[in-house]
Amino acid sequence: MKNYYDQSMRALQLAGMSKRTQQCYTRSVRMLVDFYNKTPDQITEVQLQDYFLHRKNNDKWSPATMRICYSGIKFFFINVLKREWHTLELIRAKSERRLPTVLSLDEIRSILRTVSTPQNKAYLTTVYSCGLRLHEALHLQVSDIDKDRMRIHVRGKGAKDRYAPLPESTLHILRSYWKLHRNPTWIFPRLGRSGKEGPTAQIPMNKSSVQGALRRVLKQLKLKKRISVHTLRHSYATHLLEAGVNIRRIQQYLGHSSLNSTMIYLHLTTQGHENAYGIINDLMKGDDHDND
Repeated sequence: MKNYYDQSMRALQLAGMSKRTQQCYTRSVRMLVDFYNKTPDQITEVQLQDYFLHRKNNDKWSPATMRICYSGIKFFFINVLKREWHTLELIRAKSERRLPTVLSLDEIRSILRTVSTPQNKAYLTTVYSCGLRLHEALHLQVSDIDKDRMRIHVRGKGAKDRYAPLPESTLHILRSYWKLHRNPTWIFPRLGRSGKEGPTAQIPMNKSSVQGALRRVLKQLKLKKRISVHTLRHSYATHLLEAGVNIRRIQQYLGHSSLNSTMIYLHLTTQGHENAYGIINDLMKGDDHDND
């Protein structure tokens, strides 16, 4: 079975999985193949059990990593190899119950003020003020900005599009940044090593660019919390709840399929509020951003 990789990608695409999921799941199968130096069809059920136990007990993989491992291998063995093994029904990764890190408004503003480049400043501001995932913001297009209705079209996880409120200050920042590159498609185009490829770039900037920028800012500010780009999204949701926005509105803005995913923020407040757009605009006031 030399073409297991292509078969895996084909099955995942037919199932409607996102590109990122396709990559993660297929990588899980490839790691299994490398471990035994056998193609998947030659691996027995007992060997599969031994592999899972080795990764969990010897390699000490985290529950999140084990979940990807289980899901990718299970999908392949059931849908490509057509295995009906009891092990595939039994495996399950323990869910982590760690609450997400949330930053205060002052910490958010300090981070955004400290970011040095217009590109990273505009990107991180958009992630926070619109509650976006890392890849959602990277792939924003010029046509996604609806300035008349003050909202942004988000190409969400699992091909689930949605609209999120666009604060006025964020619109001004995006306009100012776009004027620096004027790419006809991408809001955050790849600038290249020269920094001059923005106008003609065919792809958005690399995620490592903003991740590195955020790490440098955190080091400069001496913030010791567990903070990533996704922390800005958690902070957005929490700040809206604190301000009284209804949780179902927040679910809609975040693009959560299930309300249970949004309920994690309920440890702060359960108040409802109708004027969500006005609240989001108020949260963004007071930043030292240019409004040109």
